[in-house]
Amino acid sequence: MAPRLSRDFYARDARAVARALLGQRLVHVVAGRRVGGRIVETEAYRGTDDRGAHWNLRRNLGRFAAAFGPPGVSLVYFTYGMHWLFNICVEPDGAPGAVLVRAIEPLEGLDMIAANRPGRKPHEWTSGPAKLTRALGIGPDHHGLDVAAPDALLFVEADAPIPDGAVSTGARVGLNTTPEPWKSTPWRYWITSNPHVSR
Repeated sequence: MAPRLSRDFYARDARAVARALLGQRLVHVVAGRRVGGRIVETEAYRGTDDRGAHWNLRRNLGRFAAAFGPPGVSLVYFTYGMHWLFNICVEPDGAPGAVLVRAIEPLEGLDMIAANRPGRKPHEWTSGPAKLTRALGIGPDHHGLDVAAPDALLFVEADAPIPDGAVSTGARVGLNTTPEPWKSTPWRYWITSNPHVSR
């Protein structure tokens, strides 16, 4: 078994964590079975001035209060009235930050993923943040979990790092009404040409 990523891994600048998560393996243990795959796309959100971050857009922080807490905790929130998105809180305790896991390359529990994504082709199973939560069975009950705990059922395992030459960066997705410079800040990271990256 590969080692799980430690709390120290997450207790860093959100941009560094988002980049370093590429190539690592997101795993959800469901009924004793591992379901998951290689992380191929992420987005970083950080600080009290990042206008793209949800915690800077709401007076009532609700679930987003987790972003100000300890690193290595899951932040799962509902968006567009239909989708759950999975983030991991990062940065030192008290400094708000989170990394949105946008896409994975499915590698384990493929039959369970297919059952959760009926009628979809394999390259469409997890090629987006809402797609991967459906595929892996991640929802509101998975908010606030310690993904760095040794007995966690939802966690990230170490895998082969991705060289810089194979990584692309660009603006984060869906920030259409966000003012500049936050709208165009290149805090989205993905493995170049990977077919499981979101479209």
